[in-house]
Amino acid sequence: MKEELIARVLQVLRINMSWMTWNLFLAFIPLALSIWLFRMRRGGTWLWWLGFLVFYAFLPNAPYLLTDVIHLIDDIRTIQSVWMITLVLIPVYLLVILGGFEAYVISLINWGYYLHRIGKSQWIWRVELITHFLCAVGVYWGRFLRFNSWDFITQPDAVITKGVEEILGKQPLVIIAISFVVLASLYWIMKRVTLGLSQSDSRIGINSGSTKSNTPNI
Repeated sequence: MKEELIARVLQVLRINMSWMTWNLFLAFIPLALSIWLFRMRRGGTWLWWLGFLVFYAFLPNAPYLLTDVIHLIDDIRTIQSVWMITLVLIPVYLLVILGGFEAYVISLINWGYYLHRIGKSQWIWRVELITHFLCAVGVYWGRFLRFNSWDFITQPDAVITKGVEEILGKQPLVIIAISFVVLASLYWIMKRVTLGLSQSDSRIGINSGSTKSNTPNI
């Protein structure tokens, strides 16, 4: 019985590993771009703006991992073992979901660092709120309409027409509004945790303790 249960858990994890790895890879693309755009390069060039657009196109993939909790519910029904669910399944999901959302948090921290560096610190909270809204729309498009980031290039007409038409309905607007509140709230918490745990600029690219440094205390 135990061997059968363990085999079932391993089978579930093996199946999940492919989409978890892929979704984490997509989530870390905007993180890598944020380091390149906001810490290693100056804005203004056509290459920078191209990277900036790609950054925003892929950014919703990071908080999108929050919606993967629906797979956890299905897996719980499949395994039906409290100990395996508690000790194996939930920790794996938490690691993946938190990893994706942390990529989102650090990406926006880097964006805020750049705004501070160019003398636009007063815009940080506005940019964060706008980004949360755009990502809430992006998460809805991805989860319910099954759009991908590259669809902006491969099928822009569908994204513009179907995507815009869908979000104008009452139910999509409610879902997007709830997603916005969740993103903004979790980001506010995780941002402060991240800044509190940071030991140096080189680790996450920001120093929350020194007001004399060139980094914002945000």
